[in-house]
Amino acid sequence: MTVIKHKEQRVGVFIDTQNLYHSARNLYKMRVNFGAVLKDAVFGRKLVRAVAYVITTEAHDEKNFFEALTKLGIETKTKDLQIFAGGAKKADWDVGLAVDVIKMAPRLDSAVIISGDGDFIPLVEYLQSIGVQVEVVSFGKSTSGKLREVVDDFLDLSENPRKYLIGAR
Repeated sequence: MTVIKHKEQRVGVFIDTQNLYHSARNLYKMRVNFGAVLKDAVFGRKLVRAVAYVITTEAHDEKNFFEALTKLGIETKTKDLQIFAGGAKKADWDVGLAVDVIKMAPRLDSAVIISGDGDFIPLVEYLQSIGVQVEVVSFGKSTSGKLREVVDDFLDLSENPRKYLIGAR
């Protein structure tokens, strides 16, 4: 499929922050340059909204990170890390992200999901069925192969990690 990107397209960017953070840390032992990722995800088009879905930890030491995202024009939605009896921890925003994209879809020509999580495949297929172009941005080495197959466009951050990581040489 040919992907069309033009400056009049209305774009929404939805960032699965935990997915990107852990991919960068596990693959490169580095942090993500969210400014560079957002710039390339938007690709000179009309940004309607950019939202990062983030988890607050027990230490609540994310304030500087949240402020940095806000300065980039990225709205943050937070959820507390859940800790269960026995020590198990759970932190994901998949449903919240999906619901927000569906609610925004009528005002978008393209939805950019910044995550490699294959759980988003039904969301991608739904958006495409209502005429929304769907793009995924993530590190290819940690992205679901099936997700890559179903999206209209895929930006592999692993192809130029120095551009998308903080402290990369």
